[in-house]
Amino acid sequence: MDYPNDQAPGAPVRYGIPEHGRIPKYYAVKARLDRLIEDLGEGGLLPTERDLSERYEVARETVRQAIRELVLEGKLRRQGRGTVVAGPKLEQPLSLASYTEGVRRQGRTPGRNLVSLDRFPCPDTLAAETGLRRGEAVWHLERLLLADDERVGLESTYVAVARVPRLDVDFDPDSSFYAWLGGQGIGFGDADERIETVLATPREALLIGTPPALPMLLIHRVSRDTEGQPLERVRSLYRGDRFSFTTRLRG
Repeated sequence: MDYPNDQAPGAPVRYGIPEHGRIPKYYAVKARLDRLIEDLGEGGLLPTERDLSERYEVARETVRQAIRELVLEGKLRRQGRGTVVAGPKLEQPLSLASYTEGVRRQGRTPGRNLVSLDRFPCPDTLAAETGLRRGEAVWHLERLLLADDERVGLESTYVAVARVPRLDVDFDPDSSFYAWLGGQGIGFGDADERIETVLATPREALLIGTPPALPMLLIHRVSRDTEGQPLERVRSLYRGDRFSFTTRLRG
């Protein structure tokens, strides 16, 4: 059997080719660009749209669409006026480990920049999700997530002031919140977590530095301590082109 565009049997791009073998022109270009990306390696500069359109004998808009999809998938990234091969996605484990620990395991340098730290009465929706009391004082800690100084996400943490009354004084916003809680004698018991795909709001896109049309991975987490009492509610927004999530399933 022949495999179009020099793709080996089982190559991921093969799954996008219908049985009748007719594929859109942009997809054929995308398959060839996949091979080119492998040859260029991380940080390699992609030829211009004009050069690629001449090489593959297609319109520049066809090349543009193929590149656009590869950027959304995280295989390419814009750099100045050009496009370069992106590095591998960050793999974040689905566990009670912190973001800091997950990034460090991959040899990257984690970081966080404080956006805001506010205190307000717990609203009905947050009380219903967490088991906190309506109206009790709650901290809202919002931070940008960094990997090697690259902005990759936005994290919002809600925790009762009664549990950590000196959060605004004793906690370093650039450090791991989970490690700090452990130092306060607060241990994690379990958590409920939900993942969905969303588009960032204009504010979120501006903070993270991404186009509003870039798909994001949104994780909602409600954590409890070792006594089963509500501890935190976290909303973490990750760039879909820079992150994947892993877990181990046991039978």
